[in-house]
Formats: sequence, structure tokens, C-alpha cells
Amino acid sequence: MGTVEELREAIINGDRTAAKNSVEQALKEGSDASKLLSGVLIPAMTEVGDRFERQEFFVPEMLVAARAMQEALAVLKPRLQAADVKPAGKLVLATVKGDLHDIGKNLVAIMMEGAGLEVVDLGVDAAPDSVVAAVKEHKPDLVGLSALLTTTMPMMKEVIEALKQAGIRDSVKVIVGGAPLTEEYAKSIGADLYAADAASAARVAVKALGN
Repeated sequence: MGTVEELREAIINGDRTAAKNSVEQALKEGSDASKLLSGVLIPAMTEVGDRFERQEFFVPEMLVAARAMQEALAVLKPRLQAADVKPAGKLVLATVKGDLHDIGKNLVAIMMEGAGLEVVDLGVDAAPDSVVAAVKEHKPDLVGLSALLTTTMPMMKEVIEALKQAGIRDSVKVIVGGAPLTEEYAKSIGADLYAADAASAARVAVKALGN
């Protein structure tokens, strides 16, 4: 098995040490950092997402794979920045005000990074004005909103309304998700996109950016 294939397998299997060692070895052997990102890391995380959707992987497997990907990405980032490699897009991400759940949001952040996006994570309990401020500052392509409580779901609409009032709603696509949400609810509050889980969120985001 070559170094690049070892890197792919290390990420899928969630082996952080092997992922770090393999990416360092691949760079020593002359592999291009941007090609490792686009040709190995992103496809590996796509495979992890596919296995999750086929119920071959579950949240624990996704988490360890994501951490292995982060180990590899940490090695690549200085090379990517030096080469001025641009991310596929930028996402401002938050769990809405009143909701302190972060596991789902954190998984989305990792899967988005794994898909080549830059993620600005506002954390949990994010008020509408903080999301508006982040959009003004970072000028993202996407805003991702997460909620795990039915009581906090209406806050997503408040964020969208706040973006409208600030005159910046049309500058971003809003993607929403969380256990209690449905695609119908997403449409009813004026969101552009809906994702049922972290794996589909990355795919939906990449497709939206492609359009």
C-alpha cells in the first residue's frame, strides 16, 4: 500500500497518528499539498459520509474519522496557505440562541472542512445579531444554523429576518438542520437549504456552491 492510500485509509478508519504520519511522509515524497487535499482528504471524508448514510458508520465512527482528517489538515494548512490555495467557499456556522447542543454542529463543521470549505464557527447559543455581525465581517457564501430543541427552532427564522433587516440576506444561502427539523419546516422559515445530518450538509453545501 502506497503512502497516499495509507493516508486515505487512516482517515476513514479514524487513525489520527497514522493520518499525521502518512501526510507528512507524502509531503516528503513530493506530493502536492493541494492535491492531497482535493484528491485524498476530501474523497476520504466523502466516503465516511457515504458510509454514514448507508448506516455502515455511526456518529462515533464519523467523529474519529473527522479527528484524523483534522490531524492531516493541520499538517497541510501551512503548505496550502503558502501556495495561496483558496477554500471552496466560506461558511458561518452556529447553534441558535437558547440551544447549547454542539455535537451535531461540530460534526457539520468538520465535514464542511473536509469538503474544502472555510468554517467560521460561532459556537452555541448564538443570537441573531451575532450571526449578522459575522456575515458582515467574514462575507461568507453560506450561513449554517443548527437546532436540536423544538423550542429553539423558531430562532432560525429570527436569524433569517435579522439578515433581511440588515440588508444582507441575498448575499448568503442559509442552510438549516437538526434532529427536529424537516425540509418543509426549512422552506416555511425561508431557508435556502436543508440537511438531515452532517454528511448530507457537506454535500448540499458543495452542490449549492457549485451552482
